[in-house]
Amino acid sequence: MKTIKPADIPHPDFHRLMIGAIGPRPIAFASTIDGSGAVNLSPFSFFNMMGSKPPTVVFATTINRHLQKKHTLLNIEAVPEVVINIVNYAMVEQMSLSSAEFERGVSEFEKAGFTPVASTLVLPPRVAESPVAFECRVTQLIPIGEGAGSSHLIVAEIVLAHVKEEILDEHGTIDPAKIDLIGRMGGNWYARANGEALFEVARPQRGIGFDQLPLSVRESRILSGNDLGKLAAVLELPAAEEVLAYRQSGKVTALFEEAEAGCAYLPDLLHSRAKHLLQASQVNEAWLVLLQTSLT
Repeated sequence: MKTIKPADIPHPDFHRLMIGAIGPRPIAFASTIDGSGAVNLSPFSFFNMMGSKPPTVVFATTINRHLQKKHTLLNIEAVPEVVINIVNYAMVEQMSLSSAEFERGVSEFEKAGFTPVASTLVLPPRVAESPVAFECRVTQLIPIGEGAGSSHLIVAEIVLAHVKEEILDEHGTIDPAKIDLIGRMGGNWYARANGEALFEVARPQRGIGFDQLPLSVRESRILSGNDLGKLAAVLELPAAEEVLAYRQSGKVTALFEEAEAGCAYLPDLLHSRAKHLLQASQVNEAWLVLLQTSLT
């Protein structure tokens, strides 16, 4: 493990380390307006939600190497309102184009080909192509550090949300496959939250915990930390009678015969079968397989 103190390396090098390690980061596609009515549209990947009562989002702008503030920050200092437009895969290339350093007063809506739509409660327009847009009022500007590379945290309260109906599921909640979000990584890299990149993790319950896993399971050469996490989340282990009934069902007979023939080590065979069951979220059956050695 390499240990690095931020003060020991140049700021750009530690910046690259951070953005390479902390991700994928959601993108705040922020539309703002200055005192004369000129609109700016810029993406920021130092962004997230920080509360829901009141609904609060936070993103950060940085001071550039010329010690200049971003146009977004200048606009918010003049008009403390912003629309946070959520970015999905269908608009990622246009979004990237808007991040170029256009002159102040130039409309990134026009340069990147986005459609402005008048907001309802705030002055900056929202992006029609965005699947979700949050109209916000800025509540705090918090300076962090000094000089080039320093930041301003922009804290904003959501006062109105716009959601495209086609991204909703039958329950009226946002379907992660339909919204097709993207996230910022290091360098030129992005991540797409769709297809095999999406997976579910059941909400945790107060299970038996790692400390109650049998030693043979906890020290398995085959089961991963994620596998053990699923096993440790159960409320209790199957009863001995259930384990015996599973043996008698014939579902693991072939594994015992293979081990008796000297083709493989029985615990490895059982752990491999359990791993496949865990991948299919069949946690109880995985335990029935793993506990077969308790009957021998």
